[in-house]
Amino acid sequence: MSMHPALKPVRLGDIELSNRVAVAPMSRVSTRGDGVPTAEMAAYYRRFARGGFGLVISEGTYTDEQYSQAYPDQPAMVTAAQLDGWRRVTDAVHEAGAAIVLQLMHAGALSQHNNHITGTIGPSAVSPKGARMPAYGGEGPFALPAAASVADLARVAAGFAAAAAHAKAAGFDGVEVHGANGYLIDQFLTTYTNLRTDRYGGDAAGRVRFATEVLRAVRAAVGAGFPVGIRLSQTKVNDPDYRWPGDATEAETIFHAVAEAGADYLHLASEGRAWMATATLDNGVSISRLARTVTGLPVIANGGMHVPDTSRSVLAEGHADLVAIGRGALANPDWPGKVAAGDPLRDFDGTMLKPDVTLASQAAWERVQP
Repeated sequence: MSMHPALKPVRLGDIELSNRVAVAPMSRVSTRGDGVPTAEMAAYYRRFARGGFGLVISEGTYTDEQYSQAYPDQPAMVTAAQLDGWRRVTDAVHEAGAAIVLQLMHAGALSQHNNHITGTIGPSAVSPKGARMPAYGGEGPFALPAAASVADLARVAAGFAAAAAHAKAAGFDGVEVHGANGYLIDQFLTTYTNLRTDRYGGDAAGRVRFATEVLRAVRAAVGAGFPVGIRLSQTKVNDPDYRWPGDATEAETIFHAVAEAGADYLHLASEGRAWMATATLDNGVSISRLARTVTGLPVIANGGMHVPDTSRSVLAEGHADLVAIGRGALANPDWPGKVAAGDPLRDFDGTMLKPDVTLASQAAWERVQP
């Protein structure tokens, strides 16, 4: 069998990657409540680099000490101590031979724990669908958010920009703006959570405006040549059935806008294991292929990509340039090596999400590595 296309090198912005397989961002909430990455977190991220992943994308990291925090024990990139903790992570990943990108996240109305401020904000005062997630210490309905003022939005964008500058100082190879899965930027893109009548609401061009302002602020903070990506999705952690109402037409508007705002790549997330069924738009084109065509930028596809046949077809048929693997990477931190050798892959099970299980399996795995 020919080499799996995920194992071939690729360029992402100014990053030269040894292969096309990335560790997807996964919320691990492993700090000690202060937002500072720990030595255990450095070891956790290092094991993926040692396992052959060309790129590691960090868990969602909050960007200010106001409304951005989502979960207890979530890492942040605000203080000097947090920057130093992340530097330990980047050093560990680089020493093991991979690149690492920091995902910058603002929870907005989906915040279920915040050490810094009471209440939440969103585009509009609309209660989120669903309920808080027990896996992250939550229960019951989400709080009704306050509608963010224009001044609030400027502060949020400034927080993203400052965190991006800290990421560059901490040794990250790039940053990824989290605009997916129901969090703040995605709340602006979503029709039922964005009821605004100002320039941030209305049609797709208005609803994507806040995302573009964040991207421009981040680009200004890090300068040219430092890769800036954005993660987008139609689905959400609290609404897996949502799709952009304008389908391919709306997707084109969003993709054009983020590319013009300075994105170096797009990461299209969580379309599900039946990838072609859920990622195909009304014009018959996959959402990731459309993003590549519209923007000319590299595109990362996420959702069921741990299945070698799926990731092979997605890459070989031109639907994406890279694939991102989440739970499949937890089960197989050496996924690239296993695929190269044709070895069987371990199935994921839910216990792998528990931090103590993750760290124990990590220690055992590292003991047998060369």
